Amino acid sequence: MTEDAKGDGTVGKALDVLDMVASRGRPVRFSELLENSPYPKATLYRFLQTVTHQGMLQFDDETGSYRPGLRLVRLAHSAWAQSSLAPIARPWIDSLAERTGETVHLAQLDGGQVLYVDKRNARRPVDMFAQAGKVGPAYCTGVGKAMLAFLPEADLSAALSRQSFFRHTENTLITIPALRAELAVIHADGHAFDREEHEPGIICCAVPILTRSGRVLGAVSVTSTTERTSLAALAEEAPHIKEIAAHIAAETESWRFPEKA
Repeated sequence: MTEDAKGDGTVGKALDVLDMVASRGRPVRFSELLENSPYPKATLYRFLQTVTHQGMLQFDDETGSYRPGLRLVRLAHSAWAQSSLAPIARPWIDSLAERTGETVHLAQLDGGQVLYVDKRNARRPVDMFAQAGKVGPAYCTGVGKAMLAFLPEADLSAALSRQSFFRHTENTLITIPALRAELAVIHADGHAFDREEHEPGIICCAVPILTRSGRVLGAVSVTSTTERTSLAALAEEAPHIKEIAAHIAAETESWRFPEKA
């Protein structure tokens, strides 16, 4: 059970169950959910029945499995259109992908983690973890560090408390002091790197998307592999990535997230 679910009663627990199903990325049987559930069998079944009756999940009688329901899909599509940067950023990340020929990621922070909201594949696509709709770690990804570096101290401390600090590769930063030192450099430079910190062979240059007052809206990155480029080469793209981020921020701020007077 998440900490948020503990404090939000029945609604929080029901949403926690939805997350349990959706995070599998495939239809999942009750027995599988029960294995990792913080709830007793009867409680888990009751919540599953409730959210299924509400159309948030769908139960397949033939396979005995649950998957996201059409009502949840409609809500997700509405959230993507109204709250995600993706619709606004589309032409700008298209142009960045065309210019570089590399993979471009668009991301936002979600509970201290990275939510990938859009992606453009490289001309020669590369298999990697980041995909639109996936949630990844903030402490060892370029987009994650780019956003963390520009959070107010209270928000940053809260986000850091949610990091797992698992060592994915030999380059992963796994302590808060080490990450804070890196974030200070990123704040000064205005861009971040992923130095094969999340996946071996995957590197990127990322830039935060900020409002005029410095509020973090998201981040955009150019990602490649060590086989076909270098961090130095990606760094040369930083000024152009910053221009793209500024265009996205300007359009987003004026249309959807205006600054308070």
